[in-house]
Amino acid sequence: QNEETWDFVLVSDIHEMGSEKENKRKKFLEELSKKGFAIKKIEDTKLFYGVRAPQHIFWKYQCFLTNSNIRQRNSSANQDIPVTTRIRVVHFILRNTVTSDLEKLSDLMEKKVFEAAFPLHKNEEIRQILKKKWARWRVMFKEQPIEEIRCYFGEKVALYFAWLGWYTYLLIFAALAGLATVAAGATVFSSSQVSKEICDANTTIMCPLCDQNCSFWVLSDTCTYAKITHMIDNEATVVFAMFMAIWATVFLELWKRQRATVATNWDVYGWDEEEEELALHLINNSQHEPQPYQHSYWRSTIVLILALLMILVLIGIAHALVIYRAVAMALFTQSEVSLLSRHADTIAVMTGAVLHYLTIIIMTKVNWQVALFLCKLEKPRTPSQAENNFTVKIVIFQFFTNFSSLIYIAFFLGRINGHPGHYVRIAGHWRLEECHPSGCITDLFIQMAVIMVLKQTISNIMEYLVPWISHQLRKKQKSPKKRSMMLGEEEEAEDPCKRQWLHNYELNEVNVFSLFNEYLEIVIQYSFTTIFVAAFPLAPLLALINNVIEIHMDAIKMMRLRRRMVPRKAKDIGIWLQVLEAIGILAVIGNGLVIAITSDFIPVQVYKYMYSPCARENHTSMDCSTGYINNSLSVFHIRDFEPHTKVLPEFNGIQLKNCRYRDYRNADDYTYTVQFWHIFAARLAFLILFEHVALCVKAIAAWYIPDVPQKVKNLILKEKHSNLQNELSMTEYSTEV
Repeated sequence: QNEETWDFVLVSDIHEMGSEKENKRKKFLEELSKKGFAIKKIEDTKLFYGVRAPQHIFWKYQCFLTNSNIRQRNSSANQDIPVTTRIRVVHFILRNTVTSDLEKLSDLMEKKVFEAAFPLHKNEEIRQILKKKWARWRVMFKEQPIEEIRCYFGEKVALYFAWLGWYTYLLIFAALAGLATVAAGATVFSSSQVSKEICDANTTIMCPLCDQNCSFWVLSDTCTYAKITHMIDNEATVVFAMFMAIWATVFLELWKRQRATVATNWDVYGWDEEEEELALHLINNSQHEPQPYQHSYWRSTIVLILALLMILVLIGIAHALVIYRAVAMALFTQSEVSLLSRHADTIAVMTGAVLHYLTIIIMTKVNWQVALFLCKLEKPRTPSQAENNFTVKIVIFQFFTNFSSLIYIAFFLGRINGHPGHYVRIAGHWRLEECHPSGCITDLFIQMAVIMVLKQTISNIMEYLVPWISHQLRKKQKSPKKRSMMLGEEEEAEDPCKRQWLHNYELNEVNVFSLFNEYLEIVIQYSFTTIFVAAFPLAPLLALINNVIEIHMDAIKMMRLRRRMVPRKAKDIGIWLQVLEAIGILAVIGNGLVIAITSDFIPVQVYKYMYSPCARENHTSMDCSTGYINNSLSVFHIRDFEPHTKVLPEFNGIQLKNCRYRDYRNADDYTYTVQFWHIFAARLAFLILFEHVALCVKAIAAWYIPDVPQKVKNLILKEKHSNLQNELSMTEYSTEV
């Protein structure tokens, strides 16, 4: 049975005899033979080479491991090597074998000498368990078999699923809190004084929302939106934002504990990646010299400048979207189609969001290439260092791609566009868009909802359909030829390996980035779930639904649609932990800014305590926010409109002398009122207070929950003690002798 287990399969086109590619292939296979590899060739429409490493390679690996990892000293040196370790070692040797022309496998694949190299999905018992307990839809709500995933795909993949499962589990609490916030808003909003005043304001005439063909409008038209806005913009949101800041910290702290337990159970707690890499290099080539650490300030400066330029480009794209919305708004309002002109603002925001989604898709591909280019410039020492550098760059680029539009809507929209009679204009022509009549947070809510729903739905469908379709196409391309060849031949027993190798070859290929893509997708989703959650409390719920589907979709892709991933060893989720911690801090800042700047929470509070009837005299029976809407609207005289503004001065047959707009300005010279500066000061004070309190609470939570459980610490302590005792007894024994 051992004779027919093959560690890796190399696939090549059938080249002409004596051609350059044929010679290069022979040279590579000869190098492997010199190292003692067994090679089996099967010819079909392609050439398949099964590769099996000699046993002495694994004995060497075990010796290195036994010496470095004290925990395994007692274990017998001849125990069976796990399949995942075999594949990992063989993959490393294949990747680092150099031919006489100084070419490695990656060079040969670029030159199309070899088409593919992959380990096999074998019909092991463990694979059947995973297919039954994990890679199917009906086990959606059951616990994942993490131990089996580790035995089949290695520690790195198992840790990803353990982390994703843990994140999904903790999202339940965040989702419930989000639902509670919306429910609180839904029960409170119908009786809210502010939305009641908006709905009753049928005599409050508002200034036109555009320059040409826009009429005045009545504030009570936005009644429905005002009610919805109050559903997400109320006192409960402040508590929820604070809760999410703490939740993000607790999630990471509890994950660190979970990780420590898992790593100890798997014997990788003290595992050293660098040592493992050096050991593998020495097994492959005993003359190997380690590559020294290097750092070039010149290179780092170039990379920094180029990265900043890329970020500026991404911010520029966000500006382009802003200009699009301003121009679209102007064109839609002047449109002959009444549907377009009536809902111009909503349509402009909606189409803007769709455009934003398209730019995300295009720029993701661009960011990828730029990040790869910058990584090559840095010349990282090891593959793991290269992966870390690449991760940081791509996360920063993707953050700006996904969030620059949202940052504009949250903090700049409606604040930099001037006032009636003196609007800020693009190219002196188009007015910058205003906030939604019912408040700026409505725009952010719409944008978040569109992106969360669109992004997750479309990317999930694509993520499953693309591999499935390409797998079906690969099967169709490769199967018929195989059958016709078999029909033409005489009846001979088919090699049992042939069918297995062909079946594996028909699956979609995997690469270094297969797992990276899954991480990146979830990390971007985590940013959406935490950073602007105050404007969209349903984000955790959508993330939860998405993740439950995502786990099993990834499982089905890995088990049924893709070739087997090369198992990699790991003791944690690596640099992603620092990325998540950075997002946690951004979430505090983001939510603090949303409540302080975007929402009407602060203006309402300032009004209640300084300007309302309650502040002037002691009215206990009265709602203190009575009169807030009238107070928050400034008066504009129609005679002061700019000359090219075409507005009819009458509305419903009444001659108008002035209209109202949302701002705190004096009626005579349009300068800011004292109340504006009061609110400004209150916003700043709230922001500083919220951030400091939230960051302190985060720090306390991080201190309160130890990263490593006591059980794990005690286990490690015992082991160190017993190992030292053994060494002592050995020394005593040798001195006696």
